[in-house]
Amino acid sequence: MLRTVVADYTREAGVRQLERELGKVLRKTATRVASKAADTPVSIDLAVVRDALGHPKFFAEAAIRTAVPGVATGLAVTGAGGDVLFVEAASMPGTGDLLLTGQLGDVMKESARIALTWVRSHATAIGITDAAFEGRAFHVHVPAGAIPKDGPSAGITIVTAIASLLAGRPVKPTIGMTGEVTLQGRVLPIGGVKQKVLAAHAAGLTEVILPARNEADLDDVPPDVRAQLRVHLVTSVDEVLALALEPRDVALAA
Repeated sequence: MLRTVVADYTREAGVRQLERELGKVLRKTATRVASKAADTPVSIDLAVVRDALGHPKFFAEAAIRTAVPGVATGLAVTGAGGDVLFVEAASMPGTGDLLLTGQLGDVMKESARIALTWVRSHATAIGITDAAFEGRAFHVHVPAGAIPKDGPSAGITIVTAIASLLAGRPVKPTIGMTGEVTLQGRVLPIGGVKQKVLAAHAAGLTEVILPARNEADLDDVPPDVRAQLRVHLVTSVDEVLALALEPRDVALAA
């Protein structure tokens, strides 16, 4: 219960940061008890958390970032634990080149190339016209450039960002995702499921897309966190896009 209250209050925090915030609340409470400012047992509610941590730091970044087509919310594991990352896609006049920025490693660069190839080869099914590719170059960027990023688990996030851009359909702001993608559009398992799911919950996301073959890893996620998230287990990119992209009528209304 305490973990949930603090997580809701500091949703942008990574897993380790959340543990530090929990420590602050507990130390503050222990000091109050030792100084006889509070009697045991102590009920730690939102008022106590606010007193210990100050003003809320929550910022609904996912909703703001994904309000326009071309941005998808991914889940990653960094040196500080689980975290969310935003993949941004843009197009400009060019000859089909793909520019990648954000201090990406070789594996992640390969994932971006695979993602663009998959979207090109399935454009008609996604509702993208050939004109969207003619005379255009593409740029994929993952912000927080000071943090090195690598690994294949951003594959479905990159596919979603590119498909969102070209189809003109924003990504749902409540959803985060992780999974490796193949040229055939299969979604392969990844590592760090517990850390990524905790990061999604801490960031205020309510839905998570995971590879179906990672289902067993959900046993490691705390039950109170799992109960607050809707987890979608997928095997193909088609399933990912069906879940992640806003309906066409919503995109047109926006």
